Formats: sequence, C-alpha cells, structure tokens
Amino acid sequence: MKVLIVHAHPGKDSFNAAMKDQAVQTLTADGHDVQVSDLYAMGFDSVPSAADFTAPLDTSDSLTIDLEQEYQFAQGEFSADIVAEQEKVMWCDLMIFQFPIWWFSIPAILKAWVERVMARGFAYGGGRKHAKGVFLGRKAMVSCTTGTAASTYAEDGIEGHIQNLLWPVTNGVFHYMGFEPLPSFVAFAPRNLSGEQRQEILQAYAERLSTLDSTQPLFMHPREDYGANQRLLPDVEPKSGFQWHDFENTEVPPISDEQTYLR
Repeated sequence: MKVLIVHAHPGKDSFNAAMKDQAVQTLTADGHDVQVSDLYAMGFDSVPSAADFTAPLDTSDSLTIDLEQEYQFAQGEFSADIVAEQEKVMWCDLMIFQFPIWWFSIPAILKAWVERVMARGFAYGGGRKHAKGVFLGRKAMVSCTTGTAASTYAEDGIEGHIQNLLWPVTNGVFHYMGFEPLPSFVAFAPRNLSGEQRQEILQAYAERLSTLDSTQPLFMHPREDYGANQRLLPDVEPKSGFQWHDFENTEVPPISDEQTYLR
C-alpha cells in the first residue's frame, strides 16, 4: 500500500512529530511505501492566491479561487508546489492527516493545503462528490492530538463529541472527495502524560496502523439514503451526530449539484 502522511505541526520534538515518525516506521516495516508532506518544514504557502496559477487568469477582474482552479486545471497550469502535492495524492492508496486540534479545527496550514491542493477540477466539481467522488477506492484517516483530556470530548463533554468535531474533515474533506474515511486515532492531552504513557499511545497507534486492512471504515450514508433535495429520506435513521430529521421543515426544493458550487 502507498501511504501519504500530511503532517502539520511546527515542532520537531512534538508528540505529533513522534506520531508521524511512528507511522513511517510501522508502515515501512510492514512493507508499505510512505511519503511525508511536512508542511511547516516545507514552508508550505498557507495563502491561496493568483500565485497558485501559471497560466493567464480567467477571472482576473475578480479572482474567484474555485472557478479559477477549475479553469487552470483544464489548462494544466498550477504552480509547482501544488502540482507536487497533487502527484502525491494521486500516488497514494491511503492518506493520513497528522495534526494537533487547534481552536476546534485543523491548523491553518493544513486547511490551506486542502484549499490549494484539493482544487476544484482536480479533487471535486461537476457533481463529483461523496459516492461519485474523485478518489473512490482510496482510504483516508485522521491522526491527531488534543490539548485537554478525553472526558472533555465525550458525548456529554464540554467540548462536544470528538467524532462530531472531526466531521468537517472525515466527511467534509475525505468522504466529499470520495475517500473512504477510517476511524480517527486521537491522542488525548499527551502533554499531561508521563513518558511511559506517551509510549503506550505510540504503541497503540502502531498496532492500529498494522491492522488497517481489517479496520472497518466510518459509516457514511449511501446516496440512496438521500432524496432529490440531498436530505436524508424520512424513513432513514440518521447515524451521524451531525445529521438529524427536521420534520417541521421538510418542504425544501431540490438542489442541483451545480447549485452547491455557487458562491
């Protein structure tokens, strides 16, 4: 299996770096090919701009990033740093995001990687999403750390359930583009743990990585569970914490795939 690890932490001696190194060691030992995009070490540009494109702009009067991405992809004219990352994505069978949860989300540099690399035209567009996603047949996984204990991310925790917190990545990035999301691996508050406890987490992560072939993916509703308005059918039980029925407001007109891209 070919694995791409997109690593987003500035500290070379951070626990995220240790998890990244553990993944490389474990996956390589198990016979997999591994590439790492260490975004901070690379100095990855975290600002989408006209510099992302090398061909004359199609929307130069009012730069519209997603539409420009689609146009530039058709011309084959992305900047070299974006092309290099897109080639890694096309190469991999499994993509792992390694990051600390900052302000209840992914770090800005990783968000920028998604915005710049997973460009419209390349990774989505024209109705190519979810069950029709570009990267069907591939897998993706979150590996992350938190600043506070697991109890704060429990179902009744003050920060909300960890799987709901990660939904914008597992569903909004991975599944949206066709990747099959695997359950996330979360290291809760490693800074508060002893060296021995941190080693136990790394060992658990290694064991998880060694059983990827038998790991059941996260449940995602298939397309047939949704109606023409892209809402769950009334007789389908919502199985995501971020989805529920609102029977008081069901009269919503159908939404076309193209309408979802209007800004």
